[in-house]
Amino acid sequence: MSIDARSLLPIAEQATTIAADIIRTKAPGVVTAKGDRDMATEVDYAVEDAVRDFLTRETPEIGFLGEEEGLSHAGKGLLWALDPVDGTANFLHGLPLCAVSLGLIEDTASILGVIDLPFLDTSYTAAEGAGAHANGTPIHASDTRDLDAAIVAIGDYAVGTNAEERNRPRLALTHELAARVQRIRMFGSAAIDLAWLAHGKTDALIMLSNNPWDTAAGIIIARQAGAVVVDLDGSPHTTTSRATIAAGRTLIADLLALIGQASETA
Repeated sequence: MSIDARSLLPIAEQATTIAADIIRTKAPGVVTAKGDRDMATEVDYAVEDAVRDFLTRETPEIGFLGEEEGLSHAGKGLLWALDPVDGTANFLHGLPLCAVSLGLIEDTASILGVIDLPFLDTSYTAAEGAGAHANGTPIHASDTRDLDAAIVAIGDYAVGTNAEERNRPRLALTHELAARVQRIRMFGSAAIDLAWLAHGKTDALIMLSNNPWDTAAGIIIARQAGAVVVDLDGSPHTTTSRATIAAGRTLIADLLALIGQASETA
């Protein structure tokens, strides 16, 4: 199926507005353990249910994938991917760094994204060919050229099964970054990582993992803002990628080289 993603942007924005209202007005409620130091709140489930119901009514031909309840139905080549509260740990502790992340995937490519930051009053939007915007204003990724002048966001350290082994490359990477870049930041939300990269608030992003509900919206927002988003081997990022690496065009090669150096010492 081929579609002009721009035509679906108003529906996606309505969906994230519904979600953001729930997050702002409801307490986290009962916390459900999903694994070692991984959890979901009542709000996570309430948001996912509300957005799924809305999108199923508005776009019944499009599939839906949510972080908490998985694939509810498959579409014909198109799939909504939702993280209802990206940054649940932050939300649970009263930190404002959390987001609703809703992306539209065609086959394995992100073609539309909306990221709403309910406690920061900012909504990021993008669709293929339409540019990227924050609250309706066009945004552009950083043009920083040197790693020593770059603020680099990194994804959370691993928890759960084999966390120690999975964290070796992350810790090695942190060591390399600390010696080379201006500052390292860990915001605890993949959606915020990608949105702020697109907005030029950070200069690069490294997440050594990839889930479609985490990245589907942010990938297209970052790309439409002029950033390059790739996998560990430098190939274009897709929903099947192992990792999510992003930066401006002038910085991406040096960033990939640094990641390669870190992997040799992990």
